[in-house]
Amino acid sequence: MNNYEKRLQGLEEAHRRLITRPNRMEELGNGVYERYQYPVVTSQHAPLTWRYDFNRQTNPHLMERFGINATLNAGAIKFNGKYIVVVRVEGIDRKSFFAVAESENGIDNFRFWDRPITMPETENPSTNIYDMRVVQHEDGWIYGLFCAERRAPNAPESDQSSADAQCGIARTKDLVEWQRLADLKTPSPQQRNVVLHPEFVNGKYALYTRPQDGFIDAGKGGGIGFGLADCMENAVIKEEVVIDRRVYHTVYEAKNGLGPAPIKTEKGWLHLAHGVRNTAAGLRYVLYMFMTDLQELTKVTHKPAGFFMAPEGQERVGDVSNVLFSNGWIADDDGTVFIYYASSDTRLHVATSTIDRLVDYVINTPEDGFRSENTVKTINEIIDRNLEIASKQNGPLSSIHHAVNA
Repeated sequence: MNNYEKRLQGLEEAHRRLITRPNRMEELGNGVYERYQYPVVTSQHAPLTWRYDFNRQTNPHLMERFGINATLNAGAIKFNGKYIVVVRVEGIDRKSFFAVAESENGIDNFRFWDRPITMPETENPSTNIYDMRVVQHEDGWIYGLFCAERRAPNAPESDQSSADAQCGIARTKDLVEWQRLADLKTPSPQQRNVVLHPEFVNGKYALYTRPQDGFIDAGKGGGIGFGLADCMENAVIKEEVVIDRRVYHTVYEAKNGLGPAPIKTEKGWLHLAHGVRNTAAGLRYVLYMFMTDLQELTKVTHKPAGFFMAPEGQERVGDVSNVLFSNGWIADDDGTVFIYYASSDTRLHVATSTIDRLVDYVINTPEDGFRSENTVKTINEIIDRNLEIASKQNGPLSSIHHAVNA
């Protein structure tokens, strides 16, 4: 066996081991969700046929010809009985594209389909497309809403980083052939995170937006917005109403945006969002949750304080450190929820929970009092309730009661 064949065999074996590696649930956790030991999709999950030219004449050293830098921020959907993630794949050229990966169980053995998605363009081509929210709408179409980024049209030649972000829209029946629609039009200068509500609202399409004045800075954009459009073929939102505002000294003070489409429950619509604050080490992205009324979608009924999930351990390390981002989750028929989240703009993970637990978390977790005094008050109220229970029993809490009152 020559060097070429040895290298080819080694590449194929390493790739096979990776995509067939079983995932393991981490022990204990916080009771709200379970994390897993391994990411579910990484850059090395990308098929070898995307990255290598296997013609011995044109690639005698079997070099990687097209490198994949990251796999992140995936939309998610249950389709034909499979757990599907529509992954943002970023090449080493910094351009992102979409590719479908599927799994039988939703937690491991994800395999990319043979080819990435060929996304049709509009008359004004995008430089970069990313972060697709995938929604099965009641009109029968599967919609993909994503960021369509272009260079800022009025930027001087000396500025090659200013960008313009708008919401690109496409739809499909099979996740293979996509029909590109016109970009969403809103009153806001820029839109990087837009999510389609899965049901009609008064016969119209409802969308959650993130109004921003600039590509990075929210400016006057007050938080997560909501608006209605008559159609999706040429979607126009004439009025945005902010339903979840940015607030000083919170985990969402700098920016916030909805992640995946909300999940309908008996108690209300469950929302998963990302919140951003600035730190000495740069922007920190975390995930948080809230619930809106079943009929009045702009009314937030419950919102726990702080973050639902934040980067831990190796999740904090990557291309953009200290970041968690999610734009895809799947609610199974048995109530299990698969939450797909990316860490540090590098790799894709899964966490699992249930509808019942998430509803419990959102409704019964204390809300933010927005001042240190109220934080201490909340903790003392929990302590008082525990001591009251401990005083009436001889169970596990009784030792806590005696220790506090010693």
